[in-house]
Amino acid sequence: MSGSHDLVVLGAGPAGLAAAWRAAQRGLKVTVLERAERVGGLAASFEVAGMRVDHGSQRLHPSTPPALLADLHGLLGDDLQLRPRRGRLRVANRWVGFPLRASELARRLPRPMLARIAAESATASLRRPSGDSYAAVLQAGLGRTLYEELYGPYALKLWGLPGERISGEQARRRVSANTPWKVAARMVRHRPDDGRGEMFYYPRRGFGQIVEALAEAATAAGAQIRLEAEVDSVRVIEDEVVVTTQDGDVVAGGHAFSTLPLPQLARICRPAPSLSDMESAARLRYRAMLLVYVVHDGGRWTPYDAHSIPGLETPITRISEPANYRDSAADPRDRSVLCAEIPCSMTDEVWGMDDESLGDVVDEALALTGLPKVNRIAVETKRLGQVYPIYRVGFEEHLGAIDHWSRMLRRVVSFGRQGLFVHDNAHHAMQMGYDAVDALRDDGRFDRYAWTAARERFAQHIVED
Repeated sequence: MSGSHDLVVLGAGPAGLAAAWRAAQRGLKVTVLERAERVGGLAASFEVAGMRVDHGSQRLHPSTPPALLADLHGLLGDDLQLRPRRGRLRVANRWVGFPLRASELARRLPRPMLARIAAESATASLRRPSGDSYAAVLQAGLGRTLYEELYGPYALKLWGLPGERISGEQARRRVSANTPWKVAARMVRHRPDDGRGEMFYYPRRGFGQIVEALAEAATAAGAQIRLEAEVDSVRVIEDEVVVTTQDGDVVAGGHAFSTLPLPQLARICRPAPSLSDMESAARLRYRAMLLVYVVHDGGRWTPYDAHSIPGLETPITRISEPANYRDSAADPRDRSVLCAEIPCSMTDEVWGMDDESLGDVVDEALALTGLPKVNRIAVETKRLGQVYPIYRVGFEEHLGAIDHWSRMLRRVVSFGRQGLFVHDNAHHAMQMGYDAVDALRDDGRFDRYAWTAARERFAQHIVED
């Protein structure tokens, strides 16, 4: 390959690091550029009150491709633990276990509600969506009761829009097979619970241990990772890609793999998109996230890993307890840390609240939902500007335009959650990195057939909660 490097990777999250490691193992000269001071992006871990925590609730799903899972086991060994999932979901003002089990729902939910769910499940095959919105698709498939109790309020909280203004593609990508209406169907048909989705993988030292291990392996294989190196421009010049950082460093390579947000790549790349494609990129929106870490004095707060709250009584969508995701002697026994997730806009009032006020928001949510009181001794917060892509009705046209531009770029490949404007899980992102490297041919060309086939596989993924 031409250029001083074979491959320049933009972004040191799961997708970029997986690509860097796989490419370095092939003997390619690889440099990774990351604007943050640590690797991992939203998959990184850090310490609060002496305890390793994540950016919200993170898990490695058991459906991770076997070859990728074997690689991660090889890197982490026994530190990659297979753990039982012990979550809870707030529905009809009651807590039920998650993953959902038909037997528990039959005991816990109000009988009139169960009767409506059963009736709507039985007639599901007769319903057709009234349009291609999130609301129309889910009400046709699940029925009005479950939509109004769970998915409608959840959409408003998570994406800031009513379901009627969200694309039906959001429903197809976010609603997995292990959903309440499937459980309701089992209740009606007297089928037993299958137990799927009740286990997950999680590292002993936090989810970020995965990306840290990938970074170490990539470095050991010869890749160079440059931190605090924010990319300022990407230029395709004949048979190489020239990448410039804000500090003025220049890195040239035969190919560039970008995991940057697709609209950002459009702004800094040359050749640039057309004016109409730039306008399409500007119409793609992300939901921000406030993460509130509350330090609890007195050991574990509850035995559960996470509590999900789809209702509108609080802006919090989920409260997780990282220490319950793992078995680690390094975790302090006299305290715990809760992480409350608040999706929002950066213009919302909650975005500007101070830490203690946000701690009060958590206290109020606990009281409103019947959760135990926290013995609060400290609060820390993180503000994340771009977390969830918002699939507004009609977004497909705008995404399609800018995605077509990115596909036509020579020697630049965009992938990962941000690079494809998708909701995929971490294992999907890492597999994208693998597949992108596998499309690099030994003669320096990029196999567009192989990559297009891989992208078609990605398009079929359903995000697992």
